[in-house]
Amino acid sequence: MLLLTVGTACTNSDGRPDDAARPGATSAGDALFPSLGNRGYDVAHYALTLDYVPETHELTGTTVITARAEQPLSRFSLDLAGMSVRDAVIDGADAEVSRKKNKLTLTPAHPLKTGATFTTTIHYSGTPKMITAADEGVEGWIETDDGATALGEPSGSMTWFPGNHHPSDKALYDITITVPKGYTAVSNGELTGIRDKGRRTTSRWHMGEPMASYAATVVVGSFDISTTTTTQGLPVYVAIDPDEVEDSPDMTKLIPEVIDWASSRFGRYPFASTGSIVDHLPDLEYALETQTKPYFDSAPDETLVVHELAHQWFGNSVTPRSWQDMWLSEGFATYAEWLWQEDQRDTTADEIFDAFYDGTHPESEGIWDFPPAQPPTAGRVSDSPVYGRGAMTLHRLRETVGDKSFFTILKMWTKQHRYGNAHTTQFIKLCEKVSGMDLTELFDTWLYSKEKPARA
Repeated sequence: MLLLTVGTACTNSDGRPDDAARPGATSAGDALFPSLGNRGYDVAHYALTLDYVPETHELTGTTVITARAEQPLSRFSLDLAGMSVRDAVIDGADAEVSRKKNKLTLTPAHPLKTGATFTTTIHYSGTPKMITAADEGVEGWIETDDGATALGEPSGSMTWFPGNHHPSDKALYDITITVPKGYTAVSNGELTGIRDKGRRTTSRWHMGEPMASYAATVVVGSFDISTTTTTQGLPVYVAIDPDEVEDSPDMTKLIPEVIDWASSRFGRYPFASTGSIVDHLPDLEYALETQTKPYFDSAPDETLVVHELAHQWFGNSVTPRSWQDMWLSEGFATYAEWLWQEDQRDTTADEIFDAFYDGTHPESEGIWDFPPAQPPTAGRVSDSPVYGRGAMTLHRLRETVGDKSFFTILKMWTKQHRYGNAHTTQFIKLCEKVSGMDLTELFDTWLYSKEKPARA
């Protein structure tokens, strides 16, 4: 404790008084993606109003951000790649705007006090771009043969709206999309209204539970739409490109089945609706766990549907605090595949583990390249050790603590951290608390060792 003499002001490390306004940091401090995210504020809500013209690929947008200042702010930054910013307003007053690479810096007319809730409105337009991620995959605003799809992992969301684009700052969303008549616009959460005006159609979507920006999506195109409910009455919204209908499984039956099964394994489903989007973009070569409606680039198989729906618990509801902990998302979703096959297809998780360990499983290549909890670079955060060896770690945990403790751990994990962020250390502590065991050697061996562990 530091005792201060009466009349002496408390200062920061830079010598300024604690209540002196200063710029918010232009990084969330992520070890793998140091340019992503910002500090100094916490976003509570995004209201996105978008107008998209597929024929010209022009996007006009208004983003309204409601946030809370976590320090006295003289200015703060947002992530935005491309697009032209017309103006910005903070609490009704014009803000000074500057750009440097993918950082949009806003200076309010008056400094923001710690704890103050403030509203920022940004008007922008342009042709949103597709970007190449560190792993050479594409993301961002991706043109399709009949529209576009917006995908954001890890940084693509900043191509279509300004925000604090790091998973540690989750928020609620309302997304309004206007497109030409004849097109369908799908987004996260629940459809709250559709209005036709002239030759344009406006759809309103509400995401009422916290969401990391990388899990946000907008998909515009031609889709066959079906709606149903699960046995528990959960709304299911499925959009399938007509070119993929014939090869797609019956999603209106499969999704409720998987949701009911996963709820029994992982605890209550965390969102107010579920569903999926099956697009026709086979060259993309990946699916993504966009919140409430996983995105598939083409007709998926059953196992892939299980994987992406499992992410609604692991990754979307319980979100890794940093990209270093990606295994908490991908390792868990991969192990959900193993559990599904064990419960539904008579292939035990033990058998799948052995196939990965021996290298005979088709997805086992490269799983020993690095420890799953220590991706060496941003470009390798989605490599096979994070998925396959992450799942193997969970299986070894299950073998060690027993089924009762293991499934208790999974349900407690999703309950304790629902809608929040978490990191590996918290998971390890929970495992030791529930099991009553010292699991240091297990996690050191399977999560952090650079060597291929012994099987026994």
